[in-house]
Amino acid sequence: MSIVVGGHTRIRPFNTRDTYPEQNLDNDLCQAVVAGNTVYVRGQIGQDLDTSESVGIGDVEAQTERAMANIDLLLREAGARMEHLVKLTIYLVDPRYRETVYRTIGRWTRGVHPISTGLVVSALARPEWLVEVDAIAVIPGDGK
Repeated sequence: MSIVVGGHTRIRPFNTRDTYPEQNLDNDLCQAVVAGNTVYVRGQIGQDLDTSESVGIGDVEAQTERAMANIDLLLREAGARMEHLVKLTIYLVDPRYRETVYRTIGRWTRGVHPISTGLVVSALARPEWLVEVDAIAVIPGDGK
């Protein structure tokens, strides 16, 4: 599902009260925004986009795989493809996960050559999340 707000297309809008029922939140967000030919993808984690259920609990490789599959799906829903990726930001809760995470991301971005920034953080929004990846893609003017 998508909506247009402020001239930009919002992909998979949701409210945080539904996604984080254990927290007292009420923010209208979305999974991706298409602004002109740029697609901004919200940080993706090991979570099913349809049910909001966490997947791969305790398994950083499975969580990274799901995050990248979510990015791929959201880009396609936005009219883009993985080869349109220009920037990834990768958040890890433990630097020892770096090799596994980057190897998994590398399978999804083979031949694409995006830039990336990696950060080690003390925690993510839920304690079971070990990695989060956000993305920016730019759809070429010719749509290819």
